[in-house]
Amino acid sequence: MLEIDLAKYKKYDQPGPRYTSYPTAPQFTEIFTHEDFLDEIVKTNYGENLPNLSLYFHLPYCDTLCFFCGCNMIITRNRDRVKKYVDYIKKEIDLIRSYLLPDRKVTQLHWGGGTPTHLDPDEIADLASFIQTSFQFRNDDSGGSENGCEIDPRGLTKAHLEALRYNGFNRISMGVQDFNEIVQKAVNRIQPEDITRQTVEWVRELGFQSINLDLIYGLPFQSVETFADTVDKIINISPDRIAVFNYAHVPWLKKHMALIHAEDLPAPEVKLNILKMTIEKLTSAGYIFIGMDHFAKPDDELAIALREKNLYRNFQGYSTNADADLYAMGITGISQLQKIYAQNYKTEKEYYDALDNERIPTVKGYKLTEDDTIRRYVIMRLMCNFELDFSGVEEKFGINFKDYFAWGLNNLKEMQADELVNVDGNKLEVTDMGRLLIRNIAMNFDGYIERKEDKAKYSRTM
Repeated sequence: MLEIDLAKYKKYDQPGPRYTSYPTAPQFTEIFTHEDFLDEIVKTNYGENLPNLSLYFHLPYCDTLCFFCGCNMIITRNRDRVKKYVDYIKKEIDLIRSYLLPDRKVTQLHWGGGTPTHLDPDEIADLASFIQTSFQFRNDDSGGSENGCEIDPRGLTKAHLEALRYNGFNRISMGVQDFNEIVQKAVNRIQPEDITRQTVEWVRELGFQSINLDLIYGLPFQSVETFADTVDKIINISPDRIAVFNYAHVPWLKKHMALIHAEDLPAPEVKLNILKMTIEKLTSAGYIFIGMDHFAKPDDELAIALREKNLYRNFQGYSTNADADLYAMGITGISQLQKIYAQNYKTEKEYYDALDNERIPTVKGYKLTEDDTIRRYVIMRLMCNFELDFSGVEEKFGINFKDYFAWGLNNLKEMQADELVNVDGNKLEVTDMGRLLIRNIAMNFDGYIERKEDKAKYSRTM
């Protein structure tokens, strides 16, 4: 069991990036255009050993508003609106596919939202079939592609899951947040325990390889005792993976969060104790603490990748799909190639207008500098391996590590004294306790923070 010493953590609770990318999204600029994205697409389709493909589709629609939601979503029950959006997703697929070599293999597919299962079963089957026939998916001795979909059990039927499974999906992720009825009412997400259990039963019956359940701590009226009851029930359900997210109350960014009354939120001390309890319960139950907010069973691919140092991180969080080019389609989607990030328009109209003009719907992006490339490598190795070999970085990039990162290494002295990291010779190791603060540790290697160029508002690290 991993035991948490809260006294050492309190002073490190500060705003910070989640590092699903580096540089982070606030650094993206409209100076980067669709032409820059297209230029990079063309460049990455020549040469030997081309990267595999990871495909993300953003399906933003939801039936009802969850007050805690930080996603890019749209509340609608207009089926014509949904159908139109799916038609334009197909247009984007056709456009992107026209620039890609046809033999590049898809090794990862993910549908996120919003609520992808806001599509009805026929719409799911139609879009999934279109994607399957538009790209070549890996299916060889090394295994098939990893195809995941986020679902909402409210209003879900078995037919939704059958449509996903029949069309190649093998992983499911589902939000639970909290089983407590008082909490559910406060955040406008009424999801009885029995429908969650029924959905998990269907998922297993249909032969999906993996199921992930999401929890959120820091919601209104939560306490250590009430959330412990939810955690115990989740352990009993026994999903393959569990994500435990920190609720970030940011009504200045997400106006609907103002519907949550700040006075109903648990105090910072209570939040930390909820987190401590959760980590200790899950690790006692045999789950491996992957890092930040992810847990997995020991035989899950995430836990195996952690042990074998093959873990990867992108806009979908922790993954086993390293070094693939990520193409994200739909509004707000962020693509990631080797040297660039490109984000799609955020509104349906702008997105549709671009595609009507046969233009990739990029609104902004970023092209990495050499410094960005070095720092991205270092930060991602820390976030995924929880250790860093200085000599390996020096050999890869031709730098003197201790000179290049003198500012960050000096800042880590306090964390070393608190037994969160060990810096010995040419190696940095994050301790088990330090994994909880991996965002804080990574910030010491962030050039934008070092140069005081990052003015973005981030959620708190704990």
